[in-house]
Amino acid sequence: MVQTTEQLVTTDAQRYLLIYMIAVLVILTALVIVFFVFFQKRKNKLLMDKIKQQRAFDKEMQRAQTEVQEQTLKNIGWELHDNVGQLLAYANMQMNMLNAQVEEKVKPTLNATSETIKQSLQEVRALSKSLNNDVLLNMGLIDSIKNEVTRLERLKFETVNFNIVGEEKPLQDKKHQVILFRILQEFFSNSIKYSEADTLSIQLNYQPNILEITVADNGKGFDVALAEKGSGLINMKSRAELIKTSFNLTSKQGEGTKLVLNYPLV
Repeated sequence: MVQTTEQLVTTDAQRYLLIYMIAVLVILTALVIVFFVFFQKRKNKLLMDKIKQQRAFDKEMQRAQTEVQEQTLKNIGWELHDNVGQLLAYANMQMNMLNAQVEEKVKPTLNATSETIKQSLQEVRALSKSLNNDVLLNMGLIDSIKNEVTRLERLKFETVNFNIVGEEKPLQDKKHQVILFRILQEFFSNSIKYSEADTLSIQLNYQPNILEITVADNGKGFDVALAEKGSGLINMKSRAELIKTSFNLTSKQGEGTKLVLNYPLV
């Protein structure tokens, strides 16, 4: 009887010990899990903070780069208007004075030269406007594009179609119109240099929450994948990203090039 009681006591002690060990193991496991979850959350938070900081840094760099580019363009615009423009105006005045002193047979040549100088002066003035962001801000997006259309018709294209759909709405920030215009300018510049196009179409579609801008040419097209690393395309995308505008450029060889921008109005 005594032996049986001792055996029961021993069995109970072993049972309690086993329960105690299991409890300790469960607690330790729970602590490990809690620590792991906490560590993982902290790790994820640090990673997200790092990503946010990197994005903020990249955005600030894009903004700084854009500001530097705008200041450079403004300086060039001033140089064209104040120096080159004045020189051309003076040259034209000299040609007019000379025209009164030469023989009649020479006058047609002088008149043709004077007309060329006038056209050059007109082009310089138009270009200086399109390069100066202060002028663009005062003109607004639509008038800036109209001014550029006139210049493009003189330079390259037989036909430039500019259409506005819907009622004009203000942008989130007036400075955004300069950025949008610079993206379009880059497209126009590339079209003039490489596309061999003679027709260009531009459309502003004012929707309730979005301004959809579509530009297209009828040029020879190109392989977009091969141009992805080009500075022009990178610059256009960076500017679009800076103002949270979707950017979609498509092109096929022999079928021209098309760019669609979706700018959020609200």
